[in-house]
Amino acid sequence: MNTRFSEEDEAFRKEFSQWLADNLSGEFAVVKGRGGPGDEHALFEERHAWEKKMGADGWIGIAFPKEVGGRDLSLNQQVIFYEEYARARGPGRVGHIGEGLLGPTVIHFGSEEQKKRFIPGILSGETIWCQGYSEPDAGSDLANVKTRAELVGGEWVLNGQKVWTSGAAWSDWCFVVCRTDPDAKPKHKGISYILVPMRQEGVEVRPIEQMTGDSEFSEVFFNDARTAEENIVGNVNGGWKVSMGTLDFERGASTLGQQMLFHNELDEIIRIAKENGKSEDPVMRQRIADAWIGLRLQRYNALRSLSAAEGAAPGREAMITKIFWATWHRSLGKLAMDVLGARGEIADGAPYELSGLQRMYLFARSDTIYAGSNEIQRNIISERALGLPREPRPS
Repeated sequence: MNTRFSEEDEAFRKEFSQWLADNLSGEFAVVKGRGGPGDEHALFEERHAWEKKMGADGWIGIAFPKEVGGRDLSLNQQVIFYEEYARARGPGRVGHIGEGLLGPTVIHFGSEEQKKRFIPGILSGETIWCQGYSEPDAGSDLANVKTRAELVGGEWVLNGQKVWTSGAAWSDWCFVVCRTDPDAKPKHKGISYILVPMRQEGVEVRPIEQMTGDSEFSEVFFNDARTAEENIVGNVNGGWKVSMGTLDFERGASTLGQQMLFHNELDEIIRIAKENGKSEDPVMRQRIADAWIGLRLQRYNALRSLSAAEGAAPGREAMITKIFWATWHRSLGKLAMDVLGARGEIADGAPYELSGLQRMYLFARSDTIYAGSNEIQRNIISERALGLPREPRPS
């Protein structure tokens, strides 16, 4: 496991941290620290302007190959990028689904024409993407998707429903996992991965209000929505492989940036505990120490996983990542409320203006559900990492 950075890496850290210091001020000072979990609606236009600024200065697509316009930075420098961004309290990225999921998928599985068409909009920060995976009857069981796509007159015509679609209300495009062969056995054999424009008459977006009062995700209904025949990534009925590839890209170097955001939250909890005297309580001190230890374990396991996986598929150590951080973060939300005490029960303002820690506490309740619930994660670990018998499936 490589936990040290070279002089070149540290020079890169200095370059990027200086860029952040220079630019998260003036016009963009207002977006600093905004747009994170539970706060996704905050200052969207201003954050989109920030995204375009990052694109103009070459800070989007840092891991993309140079031949498509990226910077092809090393894994260490990608880690530094995400850590410094979080350390500087950079705003929630409105383009993260395009850069982190769709972009690498098109680069790996897409045609040359698709790369030329879709990658530039991601690199410039202009085009916003969302992910059309989950459905009411296909959450963790993605192979059960029912949204249909039929080829009619040189266009794919889509009908169906997606749910929990993050950022759908402001997205330009959606990558949709849909069924193109309803009779295929097993089910995952009849699935395709299709790119669909969101701004058309056949797409209806219905925001879902969360406990935080925001509507970060939505239901999306496709009613004869259309997209060009060539907007399929990979082969017809070969979308399962592509969609699983997208999920692999989700667990990359940005994990370290997420942990830096957690570090910021823990620092705020410690500051408040010192301020209100909760740090003098031995039980509370132990819980804070446990939280700190858990965060360090996350970092070392992420570095171990990334180092082991460089140029290869992630190993077994990567399989514990999601269940560990999700459970830890949910507990951190509870710790935050216990440190705040009665203050945690009172909104900052009317009608429902929450503090950052209050939003974190509410949003963290979903961490153990989305992107594979804790129950699903335990099955993955038991079956794929430990080689235990598969859980009985309904006949």
